[in-house]
Amino acid sequence: MSVNFEKNTFKKRIKSMLGVDIRRMFTSPLFYIMVGVSLVIPILILVMTKMMDGTVSVDPQTGKETVMEGFKNVWQIIGAVSGGKQGMSMDITSMCNINMMFFLISIFVCLFVGDDFRSGYAKNLFTVRSKKDDYVISKTVTCFIAGASMIIAFFIGSMIGGAIAGLPFALEGANVYNVIMCIISKVLLVGIFSSIYLLASVFAKQRLWLSLIIAFGVGMLMFMMIPIITPLNSTIINVLLCLLGSALFSFGIGFGSKAILDKSSLV
Repeated sequence: MSVNFEKNTFKKRIKSMLGVDIRRMFTSPLFYIMVGVSLVIPILILVMTKMMDGTVSVDPQTGKETVMEGFKNVWQIIGAVSGGKQGMSMDITSMCNINMMFFLISIFVCLFVGDDFRSGYAKNLFTVRSKKDDYVISKTVTCFIAGASMIIAFFIGSMIGGAIAGLPFALEGANVYNVIMCIISKVLLVGIFSSIYLLASVFAKQRLWLSLIIAFGVGMLMFMMIPIITPLNSTIINVLLCLLGSALFSFGIGFGSKAILDKSSLV
């Protein structure tokens, strides 16, 4: 009588690790809180800025008057047309838009990954069965799914908020095709940011404050690149560029995350 042991292949390991991570994510209150916040934020922004539009504030020291300008249409909270003045400005419409989600995604990644090290789950996982490259791949995919969900939730919230605020949905300088390409580009761009945030998280491990500082720092450095890469009038070229960048960054930074796990303590 012979006993045959089934070979634990790379495909089976990844499938198993992904199943665990995705199940943990979808059963975690953190995921639903983040997606819920992503849905509510644009509604609050659009309604409140609509109410404050035209409000005049006076500087008591200089007497200078500042007029509050809100969103003129719903699509401004999604992005600006490339080459337009809004894309290069620093007003509320260019700062309080869907690109803020990349900071919210950093919070999710740092909390989600950091919990593995704070709870001792990561140390037990690597000791029992999982390889570090499996862990990095699985976490990259899982965090990408979470980030993409937040981007989509923000878009849905924008449509609801725009309707409540009574803002026009008329497109200027773009069309429906461009908007679809813009959203797809931003979703794909999540792969770049989530892999960077994952690197920060495995470097900081249980030190959440450190991972958040690194993630926010990188996010601030790259924030102004997002509207340039994913304008409202995006085309298939922008989608392909974001796809290529996401794949290259995920692969390259993934090696960095694995190297950190290999050469450092897991506590």
